[in-house]
Amino acid sequence: MVKRIAFLGPVGTYTEEAALKYDSQADLQPFPTIAAVGLAVSSGVTDQGVVPIENSLEGSVTFTLDLLISQAGLSIYNEVVLPIEHYLMAKPGTRAPNVQVIYSHPQALGQCRNFLERCFPQAERTASLSTISAVTDMQESSVPAASISPRRAAELYDVEIIGRDIQDNPNNVTRFAVLNKSDHAPTGRDKTSLCFSFERDAPGSLYGALGEFAKRNINLAKIESRPTKETLGQYIFLIDCEGHREDRMVKEAIEALSSTVTLLKVLGSYPRWDN
Repeated sequence: MVKRIAFLGPVGTYTEEAALKYDSQADLQPFPTIAAVGLAVSSGVTDQGVVPIENSLEGSVTFTLDLLISQAGLSIYNEVVLPIEHYLMAKPGTRAPNVQVIYSHPQALGQCRNFLERCFPQAERTASLSTISAVTDMQESSVPAASISPRRAAELYDVEIIGRDIQDNPNNVTRFAVLNKSDHAPTGRDKTSLCFSFERDAPGSLYGALGEFAKRNINLAKIESRPTKETLGQYIFLIDCEGHREDRMVKEAIEALSSTVTLLKVLGSYPRWDN
């Protein structure tokens, strides 16, 4: 049976590309928001979902973190890491020196700033809702225009690629989370994501919590915080650690942590991406 996978649309986005990289045989279904992808998975409309969770330049995707914290029936089942390669596209026959307007999502425009200033110093930069809607904006422009979009857009629209890999930083990668109703079985090469918060702010609280992992020689790959959205100054801490929640040491650390916090939620244990 073909797996149904929701992804943050529209068709042609980097998230779709990540979903194809994860399972090229799946029935991919676009959804308009990250929350809609999560609901599709938790309600059983689709088997899994793919959403962005972290970018190497811009940091975490807060919508995805908040979804995992708040919504029941969702776990991280896997992860996909995708290099973000921006392409400059235009209508067939458009000459680069004639381009007067360049459309894209503000983040993509920012990530290609040096390229644009060097190669298109006179071109106006105009924000689009997404790197895919930028293609439509470009096609509907009354003056010679271009868009900064994913490579896949060239497969979906009647456009020509006039610039490849135009991002300023070659280390631009995004990590995508594969959402499922439950997490992955142990593989021996896993990581675990979890979140926790304290009833009150006190000296040494976070130090003690992280110490449960340090004393068991468990490496923490990431730590950050999100506001609880209840009281100013109260935060939910999120960590990624090496190992599976069923591994003895990780299980001990989580059990010890549970006695010192008011909220503790394992967001999922899943295989570490190794391309």
